[in-house]
Amino acid sequence: MSSHPVAETVASLMPRARTELSELVAFKSVADFDQFPKSESEGAANWVADALRTEGFQDVALLDTPDGTQSVYGFLPGPEGAKTVLLYAHYDVQPPLDEAAWTSPPFELTERDGRWYGRGAADCKGGVIMHLLALRALKANGGVPVHVKVIAEGSEEQGTGGLERYAEEHPDLLAADTIVIGDTGNFRVGLPTVTSTLRGMTLVRVQIDTLEGNLHSGQFGGAAPDALSALIRVLDSLRAKDGSTTVDGLAAHATWEGLAYDEEQFRKDAKVLDGVELIGSDAVADRIWARPAVTVLGIDCPPVVGATPSVQAGARALVSLRVPPGVDAAEATKLLQAHLEAHTPWGARVRTEQIGQGQPFSADTTSPAYTAMADAMAIAYPGQAMQYAGQGGSIPLCNTLAALYPQAEILLIGLSEPEAQIHALNESVSPEELERLSVAEALFLQNYAGN
Repeated sequence: MSSHPVAETVASLMPRARTELSELVAFKSVADFDQFPKSESEGAANWVADALRTEGFQDVALLDTPDGTQSVYGFLPGPEGAKTVLLYAHYDVQPPLDEAAWTSPPFELTERDGRWYGRGAADCKGGVIMHLLALRALKANGGVPVHVKVIAEGSEEQGTGGLERYAEEHPDLLAADTIVIGDTGNFRVGLPTVTSTLRGMTLVRVQIDTLEGNLHSGQFGGAAPDALSALIRVLDSLRAKDGSTTVDGLAAHATWEGLAYDEEQFRKDAKVLDGVELIGSDAVADRIWARPAVTVLGIDCPPVVGATPSVQAGARALVSLRVPPGVDAAEATKLLQAHLEAHTPWGARVRTEQIGQGQPFSADTTSPAYTAMADAMAIAYPGQAMQYAGQGGSIPLCNTLAALYPQAEILLIGLSEPEAQIHALNESVSPEELERLSVAEALFLQNYAGN
């Protein structure tokens, strides 16, 4: 780590940061209120609001967004005439999946082998702490040289668009000269990376029905149309033989021009089992950053335990489609729905329903803000130059902000490097990455203020 005064300050603040991240991780703030108490998300929102007030933020508010969740807003005034920077993170998290399969409890921050484990540690409660660390370091070293707005979203993982719609209804609220989205990650630990593109996404639920009710497979099997088998055929039609995504009418041959992703390194990062092939063709970066990718997220059908010898009358699935820059997510949704309907066999009844959507994003990497961030990262990561990578995931708010504030520069950084295993079991954050990125963000704000 650099010996820069800001770096020394951040290092001294790390014990406090761990305590705070422990408190924030303890909230089961999953914005699915059918499965998790809303009070957990409200508790996390209030924690963030209290933290902003403690740091001297004004106008701190819990914003009731149209999807029934809350986003936390605050404004920290800087010197007169200073630029305005918006810092974004989200406090909601993915469900923990099988809690018993975690090595340590998912909502209890636990240190192990030099990393801090817990749901949301990297994605994105750690991002909230990163912003706080950067601002505290600046206060201890001459003050915060810009006006700062913070927005901490409450439903990013659900893709329900609450904050996007709220921002559209209140267009002045988040206006800024530059925006730092603290929700991506370095290409690998120790390699400073800004994310220059994001794939968008769409979620479609498909329901197939063939019978008025389940039938005995011995008496009717062989002639009675099986809805589950029909669904399996439909889902299989979404992939070519090599596993690449095939949605009728959707382009799938774009290439990535930035940082290369070595195939063997990807196998290690993704923990692919020995002997199992990767899917798709051409460079890994093409596949995960520049092309569409379909994933079957879930299927409603009888579990193996307790299954009966029945022909299934109905079955449904939830299908995710990641959409690369250059493709409109709404158009991709229509193509996906048309594909599912066209490939349903045997005249089975099929219904599709879109339940979530986010547009892809591409940043302007030639802007002054990127130069300021590159200089900051060179100090926070001595001997390393800032790299540009894509991100296979989506942050729907990015496009909303780009449309609302076309002159604003948008940078994407964060703590979700491959070892973090976000959205999976045993999510963790590297405290060294938290420390270095907090230094980088603080120095960026200093650099940007001076441009």
